[in-house]
Amino acid sequence: VGVYGPGTWVTMVTVRLVTAADEPDWRRLWTAYLAFYGQTRDDTVFSDTWARILDPDIKMYAQIALADGAPIGLVHYLHHQYFWGPDDRIYLNDLFVDPNRRGNGAGRALIEVVRAHAASTGAGDVWWLTAEDNAPARALYDRVANLTPFRQYKL
Repeated sequence: VGVYGPGTWVTMVTVRLVTAADEPDWRRLWTAYLAFYGQTRDDTVFSDTWARILDPDIKMYAQIALADGAPIGLVHYLHHQYFWGPDDRIYLNDLFVDPNRRGNGAGRALIEVVRAHAASTGAGDVWWLTAEDNAPARALYDRVANLTPFRQYKL
């Protein structure tokens, strides 16, 4: 279902948790996300990650965005504890929308379901990192979140 916008047809985007049947679409979307960052993973990582996503005892989640019934994007996020307060925080680990399907609100919708999940579970902050040169994503992030002054260091 879509709505007519000024001069164009805008597809309505829906977002839902993945199910076991979504594995091929999830794999395709996550592969494309990894490729965007010049990364690959072997099949063992895909299988292990998928198993953890589907395990109800592990607080790792994947949701997919659908437009016209077709999976066009995904978000991965997880709960974690931290030292500065008693509530879990949520780390938004991966966010991806198929480049051919961007511009219809899917990225924002994926972020909003993570925000809603945080609110419904009593989690505190939702936070994430992105590449400094990822201008399209940063344009969205600047509209929906607050940029912090922190930089990432890695050993």
